[in-house]
Amino acid sequence: MSALEDLSRDELIVLARAQAERIAEQDARIAELTDRLARLEHLLSRNSSNSSLSPSRDDDAGRTPPRPRSGGGSKRSRGKQPGAPGVNLTWREVPDERRDRFPEGSCGCGADLTAGRDLGVVDRYQQHEIPLVAVRVTQYDQHAVACRCGIVHTATRPEGSRSGPVGYGPNLQAWCVYLMVVHFVPVQRCRQLVESLTGTAPSVGFVHGMLTRAAVLLDEADKRIRALLTAACVVCADETPLRVGPAAAPAGRKKAVRYLLVACTRWVTHYLVGGRDLDTFKAMVIADMAAGSVIVHDRYQNYDAGPFAHLLHQLCCAHLLRDLAGAGEVYPGEHWPAQIADALRGLIHQANLARDAGATTIGQTVTDDLVRLFRQGVLVGLKATDAHGSRPGERKARLLLETLHDRQADVLRFTTDLRIPATSNQAERDLRPAKIQQNISGRLTSEDRTRDRYKILGYVSTAAKHGLNQMTVLRDVFLGRLWIPDPTPATG
Repeated sequence: MSALEDLSRDELIVLARAQAERIAEQDARIAELTDRLARLEHLLSRNSSNSSLSPSRDDDAGRTPPRPRSGGGSKRSRGKQPGAPGVNLTWREVPDERRDRFPEGSCGCGADLTAGRDLGVVDRYQQHEIPLVAVRVTQYDQHAVACRCGIVHTATRPEGSRSGPVGYGPNLQAWCVYLMVVHFVPVQRCRQLVESLTGTAPSVGFVHGMLTRAAVLLDEADKRIRALLTAACVVCADETPLRVGPAAAPAGRKKAVRYLLVACTRWVTHYLVGGRDLDTFKAMVIADMAAGSVIVHDRYQNYDAGPFAHLLHQLCCAHLLRDLAGAGEVYPGEHWPAQIADALRGLIHQANLARDAGATTIGQTVTDDLVRLFRQGVLVGLKATDAHGSRPGERKARLLLETLHDRQADVLRFTTDLRIPATSNQAERDLRPAKIQQNISGRLTSEDRTRDRYKILGYVSTAAKHGLNQMTVLRDVFLGRLWIPDPTPATG
């Protein structure tokens, strides 16, 4: 204190101002750290129940796991659920092969059992087994014959044969494509797997080249799939990041990432590799859909752009419900997030019940009550967030409420036309293979081969939706028996 008492008035003023500046700097630093902590806590609170994060991210270090579902519902037990169809081996009355087995060796008395008297069958056992796979080399000698008129005719090569004196058959070609595209096996591991199973060792170049060969053979089917989607009355659409090409980000981009876009129905699937820009979206099949058709999507801004002004929209209710769950965490004392979510779930449930019953519309009385709860919840939420702050999540909650209010017709369109799904879950399911592929194989090196890969995947996905075996349709591609999807179910 003695040192301060010796200071003059002007020196004390200078010292006070310096301390005030340091205090202001500390206050600003504290405010900055508080804001950063709030943003960090908000990011760590994001999970699969309140955002678009996948369930696999729920176990990330420090992340808040999803809350248990309320409402008294019991957690499902592990294993087969009551009422689910069982799968088991059944006895075949007509087996593929029958073999008699007799005791071998000698009896305790020393007699040979082969000389014993047959007492008949006392036990039966059927074993389901696959044959050991080994490559077989078949030589086809194409003969020429001369007709009596003098014209010479030459036998054609077998189905699926290629040019040159030696080649791999359609079964092996189909296996390579099936492993790479459907099961995401990397090219090198695919070659190793084929060698282990069959004894032959195709080159890495041959295996990788099968993607291009199959994609070229699928051009006609791909055009039909695209045409079916443009003729559909309702199409689900979605997009996901895709690591393709060089790992270094190009100029003007933060990440070296492309996007995989999908347009699909319950009958057909079509993929497009590109960016998340408007030019890529304009190349999607939805740009060619007829006026008045419906696209179900996640509210990404490009779906509302000018090229799609002729289309109607159904906003994905699964995304809306996740955002409402996030809003409930941002405003834990408010009732409106739960009220809106409950009304929305109730409408989805009633739509599913009406659809299962073969009805074309939902009962008006039930719809009116739930829609009223929905509207009231939105209005209450808008009033409660009219003066929202800058806390993480508050602006997003406000924008969500404005969407629910201003685009109510696009949110509830599924209640007036049961052909329209309430969610874009079909598109998310069709995009899931891309996410699995990246977890298994990582970055894809060639964008051209990636386009080939997803042209093939769209084809086999469409075939599977029609109840066809994916391996079988791929083999038929190499045999020249291209399956073309029927337009009837896809546009009905």
